Amino acid sequence: MTPQVLLVEDDPDHAALTLRAFSRLGFGPESVTHARDGIEALEALDAGLRPDLILLDLRMPRMGGLELLERLKQSKERRGIPVVILTTSDADVDMAKAYAHHVNSYLVKPPRLQALRELIGQVVTYWLGANRVPAG
Repeated sequence: MTPQVLLVEDDPDHAALTLRAFSRLGFGPESVTHARDGIEALEALDAGLRPDLILLDLRMPRMGGLELLERLKQSKERRGIPVVILTTSDADVDMAKAYAHHVNSYLVKPPRLQALRELIGQVVTYWLGANRVPAG
């Protein structure tokens, strides 16, 4: 079974680059769902999406990444889904807030396309390959 990823990203260029990186790794459109903010992400989850990984930007309209992260980690049904922040912010205060809300990992988007592709490859290798979570 192909792993499912929920990409929560409001910037269309960043989303397109990330989706292209997943595509190069063999993840088709049926494997990666894109939500433009936290509200769209919750709607997808409420509609039955059960991702194996959530890649989450921080600053988005309507509902930002930290608020979504807090809601996910408060939910008994969703707290076990690994959440990786993927953002342009390398500010210590943002990292501290994310880890205070129990994020599983915090990654800063690299400025070069090739570096982003490599980073997404590492995310896939670890979070969707080596990492294990209990069924259910």
